[in-house]
Order: sequence, then C-alpha cells, then structure tokens
Amino acid sequence: MKLYTTSGDKGLTSLIGGERVPKIDSRVEAYGTVDELAAFTSLLADKLSGENKLAKSVGELRRVESQLMTVAALLAVGDGGEGKAAPLSADAVLFLEQAIDRMQERLPAITKFTIPGGDEKISLCHVCRTVCRRAERAALRADAEHAVDHDVLVYLNRLSDYFYALGRTVTSVLGVEEILWIP
Repeated sequence: MKLYTTSGDKGLTSLIGGERVPKIDSRVEAYGTVDELAAFTSLLADKLSGENKLAKSVGELRRVESQLMTVAALLAVGDGGEGKAAPLSADAVLFLEQAIDRMQERLPAITKFTIPGGDEKISLCHVCRTVCRRAERAALRADAEHAVDHDVLVYLNRLSDYFYALGRTVTSVLGVEEILWIP
C-alpha cells in the first residue's frame, strides 16, 4: 500500500463513511487539531518518562494518547459513517477527573493565575493545555455545523484541566518555583 494516494491533491479528503469534504471542513480542522494534540501529548510523555515520581503521569498520558485517537475518529465521522467509529469509553471523563482530583490533593491552593515556565517539561504541559483548548474550540465549531458526539466535547474540556493540573504537579515534583501572574 502506498503512503500517498493523490486523492487529496485537489483539497478534498474522505471522512469515515466515505463522504468527500474540503480539507478546510470544520470536522477536518477539529480532528487535525486533536491529532496535533496527540503528538504533543506523546512528546510530553517522552519528556516525563525519565522522572520516577512522574511514572503514573506517564501512564496516564499514554492512555490519553489512545483516547485522543478515539476522539479524532469520532470527529471524522461523515455521512454514512454513523456507528463506524468506536465510542469514547464510558469512564474516559471520570478517569481524567479522578487524576485531576488526585493531583490537586497534593498541591497547594492557588489564588493567582500561573504562568507557564520554569522548565521545558512544565511549559510542554501548557503547550498541551493550549492546543487542547484550540481542539475544543474546533470541535465546538464542528458541533455547531454537524452535531459532534457530546462526550467528545466534555472530554476535551476536562483534558485541558488535566494538563493544567499536570503542569502544576510537574512544577512541584521538579522542585521548581511556581510562577504566578502578578499584574
């Protein structure tokens, strides 16, 4: 099987179900942004993998990578593709909420916004957070036009919170001083 097909050379692509759409379709934009997020999530997991105290977080990120593939597939469903993409697992959002709660229990309360930085691993958590927010906005645009699976929208919203909590956790584990925004 060849890697290239030339079928997209005129700016069209196929969704799950066979529907042909322009590559600027809101669903393509949404699943493309989720694909970008998955790549950054993998990079983050790779960067954190050498930190023993973050082994649990690396395992969580590997699970998130898989869930993001499901999210992308659900965003790629077109006419005739209904039911052809596996649903997001029923506990996907609960998994994130439990991880967030676990991290928050170990972190001091904050009263100011945090500014990313202090270590590239912390900054990468925030890159994932901001790309996730962009993916969420893209999914919401796609939903306004094509009715996206509601679980996808909830998952992306919760996932950005997860990346924020992870950034604070990495800050703590690395012993880096948290940078607070003081206007």
